Amino acid sequence: MAKDPLADANLYFDELGKLRVLEPEVSHSTTELKEECKDFVDKIAQFQKMVGGLIDLVGELAKETETEKLKAIGARNLLKSVAKQREAQQQQLQALITEKKMQLERSRVEYEALSKVESEQNEFIDQFILQK
Repeated sequence: MAKDPLADANLYFDELGKLRVLEPEVSHSTTELKEECKDFVDKIAQFQKMVGGLIDLVGELAKETETEKLKAIGARNLLKSVAKQREAQQQQLQALITEKKMQLERSRVEYEALSKVESEQNEFIDQFILQK
């Protein structure tokens, strides 16, 4: 087989008849690799866009979760506060009941004492009227 003098000089003709420095197979492989790289870059860009959307969505969900968490903490604190207020109010009412019972007992003792005095005075009046 005769050697091609252009091939020895690393010069080749492509299918369009243009003079090239690369072998046609290498040129074809390079073109395929270039297209695959472009597809890969496009897919990576699409993936980054999807991941960016996902990150934004997760960020929004995190904010909503934090908001709901704070609301729950506030509600729990409010509930504790209401419970403490009711307990304090119950203690105040219990103290008032005790005070009123003591006042009732004092009034009962005073009533009995006054009833005894009235009875004695009525007896005195009756005896005074009978002596006249």
